[in-house]
Amino acid sequence: MIEARHLRVLRAVAGTGSFSAAARELGCTQPAVSQQMKALESSAGTPLIVRTGREMRLTQAGEVLVRHATGILAGLVAAEEEIAAIAGLRAGRVRLVSFPSGSSTLVPTALAALRAAHPGTRVSLVEAEPPASAELLRGGDCDVALAFRYGGSAAEWDDLVVRPLLVDRLVGLVPEGHRLADAGKTALEELAEESWIAGCPRCRTQLVDACETSGFTPRIDFATDDYPAVIGLVAAGLGVAMLPELALESVRPKGVRTLTVEPPVHREIVALTLPDLARVPAVAATLDHLVLAAAR
Repeated sequence: MIEARHLRVLRAVAGTGSFSAAARELGCTQPAVSQQMKALESSAGTPLIVRTGREMRLTQAGEVLVRHATGILAGLVAAEEEIAAIAGLRAGRVRLVSFPSGSSTLVPTALAALRAAHPGTRVSLVEAEPPASAELLRGGDCDVALAFRYGGSAAEWDDLVVRPLLVDRLVGLVPEGHRLADAGKTALEELAEESWIAGCPRCRTQLVDACETSGFTPRIDFATDDYPAVIGLVAAGLGVAMLPELALESVRPKGVRTLTVEPPVHREIVALTLPDLARVPAVAATLDHLVLAAAR
């Protein structure tokens, strides 16, 4: 019989590429990892890992088992949480991952309300941009992922439960002394000759797509995932940018002016979880409070 603890070890070995690295990730010894891998191979009845010199790779059977391990382990977590709720423990845990502007706007409101309603529920938070956040969810490393996407990528979350939160419009950002500073709105092509400051890789791709739709390729001189840094660079006159309105809620945009950009560019903000985890009371409550926070 294949045991869950052995599947966790296999997933760690596959993810890190070695027994020693897996042992560090799991907080145990290398001999313990080796012993559990031998037990798993014995249960499976076939080798799962092939060692060639210093390298280690999965066999075909190992790849199949790793692929199924995520769903199996997520199902076990769901079972444990549902049993705890049935038993009346009034406790739960939720591992949340969010992109930075979501962490500073939607997440605080949602978690404060969640704590008030369910004080026994523990929530941890780490930050990651999509698509990495969705991969953390699929890998069993979080329970809820706050993510965003632009148009044309709907199929990427077909295997997940998607709770829509809001549609976030991007706005143009120019220095206070810019020729368009008092315009209020502008066509995107009016900024064709500007130096641009871009954000995360997904936002950068969307910027290029939007500009090319308007007939030009943006000259990107700076790129940073840090929204205050984007605002600082724009304020210093080093370029223009497009930022989500949600991002501007979490910073003080000193020295810049915002412009409504046409044609409009939007991103859809959602909360993601796995189908099994969606039935876990603490996860379901977290999703509900994120929806409420987005509606305010």
